[in-house]
Amino acid sequence: MQHLTIVTTGGTIDKIYFDDKSDYKIGSPQIGDILSQLGVAFQFDVIPILRKDSLHMNDEDRALVRSTIEAQPHRHVLVTHGTDTMVETARELASIKGKVIVLTGALNPARFQGSDAVFNIGCAVAAVQTLPDGVYITMNGRVWDPSKVRKNRDANRFEESNG
Repeated sequence: MQHLTIVTTGGTIDKIYFDDKSDYKIGSPQIGDILSQLGVAFQFDVIPILRKDSLHMNDEDRALVRSTIEAQPHRHVLVTHGTDTMVETARELASIKGKVIVLTGALNPARFQGSDAVFNIGCAVAAVQTLPDGVYITMNGRVWDPSKVRKNRDANRFEESNG
């Protein structure tokens, strides 16, 4: 992989918290800074299209994600996304041909010490380079088929499902 296209939609990975009441806003995408600090050996561009908590994403937003990815000339695409509706968006992208698309996010903001963001991004970068064309989710150290995964909100993690 020589080039990675990154599409950002917001979600916890980019949240900035303000006070003890957990008031927050979605900040600027963190992934570009993270990859630059890690000194990755490939070119990348970051295309920020939304700054939403995924609970607020709708069909129109998913159509925007899809059309943005379809318009990109590069084969390798990473999408940062909120975890609550990541599976729904991944399923919407499943019919895109000729690309490897990996969605990832974080259960804690990237700006927080001990966040899973850097680990999840690393897993996603490895996955997007090694998997065949298709759509995948990387969370909790695993690569998931979007048709066979769900977010378990009680356990705050992704797990296998029957679709």
